[in-house]
Amino acid sequence: MHEYVIDGGYPIQGKITASGNKNAALPCLTAALLTEEPVVLHNIPEIQDTNVMIEILKSIGAKVEKLSKNNWKIQCKNIKTSELPGELTKKVRGSIVFAGPLLARTGKCEMMPPGGDVIGRRRLDTHFLALEQFGAQITVNGHFNFSANKLVGADIFLDEASVTATENAVMVAALAEGTTIIKNAASEPHIQDLCNMIVSMGGKISGIGSNILKIEGVEKLHGTEFTIGPDYIEIGSYIGMAAATKGQITIKGIRPEEMRPLKYSFAKLGISWRINGDELTVPNTQTLKVNADLGNAIPKIDDMPWPGFPADLTSIMTVVATQVDGTVLIFEKMFESRMFFVDKLISMGAKITLCDPHRAVVCGPSMLHGDHLVSPDIRAGMAMVIAAMCAHGKSRISNVYQIERGYEDLVGRLKKLGAHIEKVEAE
Repeated sequence: MHEYVIDGGYPIQGKITASGNKNAALPCLTAALLTEEPVVLHNIPEIQDTNVMIEILKSIGAKVEKLSKNNWKIQCKNIKTSELPGELTKKVRGSIVFAGPLLARTGKCEMMPPGGDVIGRRRLDTHFLALEQFGAQITVNGHFNFSANKLVGADIFLDEASVTATENAVMVAALAEGTTIIKNAASEPHIQDLCNMIVSMGGKISGIGSNILKIEGVEKLHGTEFTIGPDYIEIGSYIGMAAATKGQITIKGIRPEEMRPLKYSFAKLGISWRINGDELTVPNTQTLKVNADLGNAIPKIDDMPWPGFPADLTSIMTVVATQVDGTVLIFEKMFESRMFFVDKLISMGAKITLCDPHRAVVCGPSMLHGDHLVSPDIRAGMAMVIAAMCAHGKSRISNVYQIERGYEDLVGRLKKLGAHIEKVEAE
């Protein structure tokens, strides 16, 4: 087990290139199961979650070859089993997106419930309801057993705009007989990447980027070479880190359109950036002052399905708000345990009132001091890193495996940006 030791008070400075989108990489890796032909994927982030997904692919018979850093070749010609290893599926939430492509390819999938972040109840009902409409039979008895003699396209309305349920449904529909329409589909950039990858394999999908997808099933998909887009959650994390530490950073390889949903929420904290082509620069001249709503009302930063502000950045915004002059309400609507990490920020000196499991009022700026922290999930862990970098004195962060599930080479990249951070063996 490892820990981070961070000496705070040093602004980050420099340039980095955005990593590949974690939430696109996971389903795109499993989409390689939809064809017997080779699939080459570029810009796969080297993080714990993708490592686990690759190990699962290998365990069921896929031939996986690392071509170079972030680039992989996968061939799923000989799938020897549709049963996923429980010790791996429990490590990552994304393992649930094996269900769709394995059903489409082999007519069955057996797996233990997926693991992942402990941020509250993460229901899987939407997956089951969607897959059943294609003709799948599902039994739940300590593990999940999916089977289907034949998969037929359907007119599906998702009971919630679930990202992973949309991904599973899209992958089944790609090879199902007939036409599928998915309404109330999630439309995040990672959904768009998956759909575009399947189109490059010969799939027929229209409505990409909207909440209504139309998929014409095809008999067979072919191999492809596809590049994963940048991780806008990582980009947002580094924007927040630069502003909170009063530093300056240029992030290369962004998609400007994906920054638009982030722009207005960061502006409420007095944070802005410049975009030049595919480069985004956060200057060290931020006002860091809350911009009140009309009538001098306290502004609210709340999450919602894409193209709204992403839920995965609410933890980041909470810690950034502790360094901003003024009061803001953070409203995390999706998960009832995500905000519980704020007790650690309060122990560091942050002025935060946790109103209920979903809402926190943050009053800043606060002088934070170093502390011993434990990362409960990927995004809260990154928020703790930012807090430690702002704090006076040294902080120790334990359970950093959780952070490294979502951020590639975090310690190495932060060191290059001037952060005083070390990864050490846990005491």
